[in-house]
Amino acid sequence: MSPELRPYRLSLADRLVASWAALVDRTIGWWRLPAYPGAFVLDGLRIRLRQHNLEDTEHLPSTGERETPPDSERRATARSSDGTWNDLSFPAMGSANTRFGRNVPLDRTRPEPDDRLLEPSPRLVSRELLTRHEFIPATSLNLHAAAWVQFMIHDWLSHGKNEKDNPYRIEVDQEDDWPERPMRILRTRRDPTRPDDQGGQVTFQNTASSWWDASQLYGSDQPTQETVRAGEGGRLHIQQDGLLPLDPAQGVPVTGVSGNWWIGLELMHTLFTLEHNAIADRLREEYPDWSDQELFDRARLVNAALMAKIHTVEWTPAILAHPTIRVALRANWWGLEGQRLHEAVGRIGRGDLLGGIVGSDPDHFGVPYSITEEFVSVYRMHPLLRDEFPFPSLSGKRQPVTYELPQVIFRGVRPALEQVGMADALYAFGVTNPGAITLHNFPRAMQRLNEDDGSLNDLAAIDILRSRERGVPRYNEFRRLLHKPPLKRFDQLSDKPEWNEQIQSVYGGDLERVDLMVGLYAETPPPGFGFSDTAFRIFILMASRRLNSDRFFTTDFKSEVYTPEGLRWIEENGFASVLLRHFPDLRPSLQAGRNPFAPWDAV
Repeated sequence: MSPELRPYRLSLADRLVASWAALVDRTIGWWRLPAYPGAFVLDGLRIRLRQHNLEDTEHLPSTGERETPPDSERRATARSSDGTWNDLSFPAMGSANTRFGRNVPLDRTRPEPDDRLLEPSPRLVSRELLTRHEFIPATSLNLHAAAWVQFMIHDWLSHGKNEKDNPYRIEVDQEDDWPERPMRILRTRRDPTRPDDQGGQVTFQNTASSWWDASQLYGSDQPTQETVRAGEGGRLHIQQDGLLPLDPAQGVPVTGVSGNWWIGLELMHTLFTLEHNAIADRLREEYPDWSDQELFDRARLVNAALMAKIHTVEWTPAILAHPTIRVALRANWWGLEGQRLHEAVGRIGRGDLLGGIVGSDPDHFGVPYSITEEFVSVYRMHPLLRDEFPFPSLSGKRQPVTYELPQVIFRGVRPALEQVGMADALYAFGVTNPGAITLHNFPRAMQRLNEDDGSLNDLAAIDILRSRERGVPRYNEFRRLLHKPPLKRFDQLSDKPEWNEQIQSVYGGDLERVDLMVGLYAETPPPGFGFSDTAFRIFILMASRRLNSDRFFTTDFKSEVYTPEGLRWIEENGFASVLLRHFPDLRPSLQAGRNPFAPWDAV
């Protein structure tokens, strides 16, 4: 057995820290402490979560054997197209079409029978508790934060195409203006590797690579990867006008993942395609004899690591704007030695406490790495989307324009972007707030979404149903299983009495039936937080795990793999420098030293 998959056994010191942290968190609350003691408490909470909240599903019964691509010399310095061979002892781990794991015991993941599964009606929950009556902004963030998180989610996970047979049938109230009776919601694609009799424990496949490997740009299979590559100089396809090539059949760009397309995704995909090509060009200057394949592989490594750095030390501290989080997330990347010392003398030692996770030894904490269903559920953040998107002019050379959300999704994105231009669109996102992740703030257009295939969907109702369908516990049970005290009364759900009364009415007075997403959105978050502390418990566990388990962020985060130039590129860059490299006209708005996911200056 590889060292990183040995059973996770706690030292006496670990046990003491975990017990102390649980006591302090329960009696005081980690967010009420100064930054460094608070970070120490978070480390103790993470120890406990690693011990109790990592569950493997690959050991459950399976039909047939999975075929893993053969080993090759490239794997030493390249990420594979499908995520195989990241862990050399377990080559299928984390790869495309492996199962989602769990963060709760497997015996707590059995979905209810359909009649109970649909109670209360997901459509009723959507209408009564999630509908946006008035836009509630997240004033500490800009709209890039919303685009970024979906950009990352498309890297980590996908349940694939839903099943068309036997949809869920949702009863619709008489006063509801939904045009169909009943509402139909397609079921999640079943795990094709499970026997018909699953013994009550459901599993689903992640059709994306689970690694932090930028598969949203490069794809999770070889045919997709070949489609996006230019075939020369290690570069990706980009048009002469600086935009991504369009798939004429779909009307959206040719890229690794193009589902659920909207203008925010097009900005991110275009920006980091340009960044990939800039990295490839820099490597070609230094290594002119390298092949297209070698340049592509190394540029991908650098680009993916830069995205991971941006997410860790910029996006997360922006949406969780608390001093303790800034300390904890920077420690994940640079360790307690800090950025300046780390960049001056390099990492100190192999341990992740002092030198950071990046460049340390890999550790799966006794459970094979995967993205989990509970992680999927807490990342449901559709309220970040607006219903209206203003596009002021950065240069003043055109009239400002405002688009409704349906105008900047799917096929509508490219015409809007061609009218506005990349620089103005990036500027507009920088000076515009997203929505707050809370009740009564779901974008109305998403509750009546006309899909490109002609179907009509309520994404709020779908979000509610998906957690139920996949066996993710409802809110109070979720709290118990993540070692938080369960609520005893509805008036403990939020600090808004009218919300508590509405929730009690929708759920018929049964607190245990309150859906996870409803509870998370109702909960009053810690100061500076963009989402609830209960959701954050999954982040504590999984944010560091995405780094700890990955060979290319641990033992192989070194110059022999990334090249000295590649490591320097990662060290010296962040979201702001990427934006300014490709769109220097943004400089007057992007203030130096400010988190680039916070609102920019209007010019």
